[in-house]
Amino acid sequence: MKLLHTMVRVLDIDASLHFYCDLLGLKELRRHEVPEGKFTLVFLAAEEGGHEIELTYNWGETEPYSDGRNFGHLALRVENIYDTCQRLMDAGVTINRPPRDGHMAFVRSPDGISIELLQEGHLAPQEPWASMKNTGIW
Repeated sequence: MKLLHTMVRVLDIDASLHFYCDLLGLKELRRHEVPEGKFTLVFLAAEEGGHEIELTYNWGETEPYSDGRNFGHLALRVENIYDTCQRLMDAGVTINRPPRDGHMAFVRSPDGISIELLQEGHLAPQEPWASMKNTGIW
């Protein structure tokens, strides 16, 4: 058995692609538009052949989906958790659980999906992260 993908529903495909691709560094692998069903599927991954995230965009949907807490979260390994969190924060993303330990942080996508960022190993604690408080939920 092979795990193929995880699907998340999104309200704003452009905002979601900016978050997942431009800010987190995932790559769009393929896109499938279904006019008769009025939806678009966009498949993203960190690397070809790796686990994929399927963004499902239902055309014309305007009501927010539930906050995704029952879904859990997506986990992504990052090269440098401090640099990644700084880049996200500079782009206006709230760091819900800062990387105080030099290993783990949580942010949320534009659609409220919890994203866990994990550093391979641990970096030494650094300010302002070591003193930063949690914000919201993740």
